[in-house]
Amino acid sequence: MNYNHLSTIQLDALREIGNIGAGNAATSMSKLINEKIDMQVPNVSIIEFDEVMDMIGGAESLVVAILFQIQGEAPGMVYLLFTVDEAESLVKHITSNSKQRLFHEDGTCNDFAISALKETGNILAGSYLSALSDFTNLNMNTSIPHFSVDMAGAILSVGLLEISHATDYAIIIDTKINDANLKNGINGQFLFLPGPESFEKIFRALGINENE
Repeated sequence: MNYNHLSTIQLDALREIGNIGAGNAATSMSKLINEKIDMQVPNVSIIEFDEVMDMIGGAESLVVAILFQIQGEAPGMVYLLFTVDEAESLVKHITSNSKQRLFHEDGTCNDFAISALKETGNILAGSYLSALSDFTNLNMNTSIPHFSVDMAGAILSVGLLEISHATDYAIIIDTKINDANLKNGINGQFLFLPGPESFEKIFRALGINENE
């Protein structure tokens, strides 16, 4: 099956899962920071691995990543990706502190800011995967989050190498976080790298077979 050429109906199914996940995440984040949050899913794509780097700005672009291992009936890996500026904007917003930065002036990590990002990652990943699990009736659980700041190529290479022998595709859900206090919103990307056989399980569960 060529996942790069899914029909409009098939892509709409994935988009609906993304929208439900975003809605659940918005509700959880609103409770976390006591503000109304709106989350949009402007685009859902299934792309080949060699397109992943280009889509996130190139292998040498600096990104903030929150990584999860997915365990259960459809194992794989999930990345939540932000530019450094977007990640810092998110931290400032969810902590209500305009002075929060990812790193202190001496270059050491700001543990408080990173903890806030990890918690946001837990909410986003948990919400999206819960929606996917509900649609497919497949059990999927996330590991504890791992935080990293590095070039996109270095961050993604581990996940891509681990599963590239089994599949050539990844699901990318663009995500935009808005509320009244965010002028332009915060953009991020949810990248799901299914493990061996997970893609087939997911699409069979969605009623998408190899002949479509």
